[in-house]
Amino acid sequence: MKSISENYIFKEGQKLDDFDPNDISCFPLDRNQAEEQLFMIRAEFDDLQELLHAQGKHRILIVLQATDGAGKDNLIKNVFRGVNPKGVKVVNFKAPSEAELSKDYIYRIHQTVPSNGEIVIHNRSIYEDVLAVRVHNLVPKSVWSKRYRHINEFERMLTDEGTIILKFFLNISKSEQKRRLKDRLNDSTKGWKVTKADFTERKYWNDYQKAYNDIFKKTSTSYAPWYIIPANNKWYKNLIVASILLKTLKDLNIELPKINPDLKKMKLK
Repeated sequence: MKSISENYIFKEGQKLDDFDPNDISCFPLDRNQAEEQLFMIRAEFDDLQELLHAQGKHRILIVLQATDGAGKDNLIKNVFRGVNPKGVKVVNFKAPSEAELSKDYIYRIHQTVPSNGEIVIHNRSIYEDVLAVRVHNLVPKSVWSKRYRHINEFERMLTDEGTIILKFFLNISKSEQKRRLKDRLNDSTKGWKVTKADFTERKYWNDYQKAYNDIFKKTSTSYAPWYIIPANNKWYKNLIVASILLKTLKDLNIELPKINPDLKKMKLK
């Protein structure tokens, strides 16, 4: 029987169009049932994340990519709600600064990878360097086309050194993106989230889809596969990602570290 994670791994010979953004086949639930299921998964995940931090042996890098409106922030807020903040960090990558541009493009990424006991979430990531730069012609093709190999080698190095890499693409349809942008504009509490850039970037939808397709074809590897997560239903997206994270931690067989016996002999004054 296939695990939930195997349903959404991008494999050789596939394309982005093979993945349905509306899919809810692994959890055919209503929203209330989904919230209950997520609560149970999250409780178990939170306990294991605490052990991961305490043990200080494993490290996990989570890469989040998506088109605008797919719900990266929503996922982080809902899945990581109860974690120990000492062991989880979120890094938001925006346009590089002048100082960062004066170095190689991987430099700023490498500075933020997890240490032992940590989970680090890259909200947008190194993949912007084969995505936005390509769509907007910020660098020549002769430059960005080499970066797929660089990224594969970088991720191979990280995994060889013990980092577990989980790469999630939150997959929504163009019509769902339109609906969400309209809903935000009509909601006084969420309208501030919409910018002119959202309208501008939407014009490049097909270019982004093509660029993402190439990313998955060239960088979904055995050691760092891409998971294409159906995201038209926010509750389902959160459930699938939480389930994959929980399975990842369970597979590590993490144990609570033993107390140093010398500490028990010490007297508190």
